[in-house]
Amino acid sequence: MKTSDFYYDLPEELIAQTPVEPRNSSRLMLLNKETGEVGHKIFKDLTDLLNPGDCLILNDTRVIPARIYGVKDETGVVVEFLLLKQKENMLWECLCGPGKRAKKGTAFTFGNGKLRGVVEDVLPDGNRLVRFFCKDNIFTVLDEIGQMPLPPYIKEKLENQERYQTVYSDNLGSAAAPTAGLHFTREMLEEIKNKGVKIDFVTLHVGLGTFRPVKVDDVSKHKMHTEHYILPPETANLINDTHADGGRVISVGTTSCRTLESSAVKNGCIKADEDDTSIFIYPGYKFKCIDALVTNFHLPESTLIMLVSAFAGYDNTMNAYKIAVDEKYRFFSFGDAMFIY
Repeated sequence: MKTSDFYYDLPEELIAQTPVEPRNSSRLMLLNKETGEVGHKIFKDLTDLLNPGDCLILNDTRVIPARIYGVKDETGVVVEFLLLKQKENMLWECLCGPGKRAKKGTAFTFGNGKLRGVVEDVLPDGNRLVRFFCKDNIFTVLDEIGQMPLPPYIKEKLENQERYQTVYSDNLGSAAAPTAGLHFTREMLEEIKNKGVKIDFVTLHVGLGTFRPVKVDDVSKHKMHTEHYILPPETANLINDTHADGGRVISVGTTSCRTLESSAVKNGCIKADEDDTSIFIYPGYKFKCIDALVTNFHLPESTLIMLVSAFAGYDNTMNAYKIAVDEKYRFFSFGDAMFIY
């Protein structure tokens, strides 16, 4: 398939700039992957669409306030750093802009001296390896001086930083939020549990590669970014028990989906696992674990809309997106959701 097959025309005003309140008052499109039938609900109605014996798998990663601004020791020039991946305790892979100001060996000061950093290396893709120095835990310092790394299509300032975190976020490590989970409130999760639906967690630390455009014409030639995941034993057991009892495994988000499918591909079944994954799911892929998917509406020609098309069917997906545009759904990170079943 060609990358251009996944293009759709999206008016800029449909790109959500702010989250709705409460979280679960966003709209929810229903898409039957067998028939292509489309329906329209509110996200809080998802509870009614789940059955006792189903299980929901959520990604409990927490976004780091990873955008920081460094003052170059030699010149006083300000450079933006985006912490992408922790390589060692104080060694991070970073995206720097302007990159030409962050050459190997250059030293920077952040937050009026609360943090210092030295560029140790320039990687082939232009990212930097930066060694940081601080008296406290680096995550404590980032909480003080860092900003939330919102996607580039969000232009408005986020007043409450917690609105770019899920209510169940726990494990620090992401450069971007697992946005399908942003719609859940704590009360709604309790209602789901009370209905007899089990809930458990995986961790996949979302990298900015999730926003990286596909630059090849032939989809199969795209090289996927790598992300780290953890599939705990209790989650693996729940998934296997759910399938054994005839229930559905419902993935909340493409990140949870990629975690579960990565484990299934690697091990031939779902089992406790921790690894890096660069799995690329596009039409033709045969799903091995998930039975339903909760997801947001994704960018044209992105790897995420390709994953959705693999699960729901290409024609069904592109038709649903056309309907979403016509019905003025809100798109992307702070936008509305879709339940594919």
